[in-house]
Amino acid sequence: MHKVVLDTNILVSAYLKTGSVPWRVLQTALYGAYFPLYNEGIFSEYTTVLQRAKFSFGATELRDVFEGLFQKGIYFNPIASTFRMPDETDRIFYDTAKNCGAYLITGNKKHYPNEAFIVSAAEFITGT
Repeated sequence: MHKVVLDTNILVSAYLKTGSVPWRVLQTALYGAYFPLYNEGIFSEYTTVLQRAKFSFGATELRDVFEGLFQKGIYFNPIASTFRMPDETDRIFYDTAKNCGAYLITGNKKHYPNEAFIVSAAEFITGT
């Protein structure tokens, strides 16, 4: 079974459009089709972004997703990389996936190095 790291933008996109490819990725994580990896840094970033007023996601809905990811997921605390990244808040996602041999699923591949384990939601779903 695959291990994955879900970038925050996948969760945002999933919440904004039910039935979308990011929504399908999130649903398969919540229902055990693969193991989402998490740690304090990842949940901190999820919380910071998803609780922004511009999104107005419900607290109960967020709690349910966080609990689902926590219950289905695997805790992993990575060794931090040191190279410069375009957005330093993305480092925790990259380091977690890289250190654990997981896929990093993101809607912003340009924020990361060009590596085979970094894929879009569509690439992950279709296996391309």
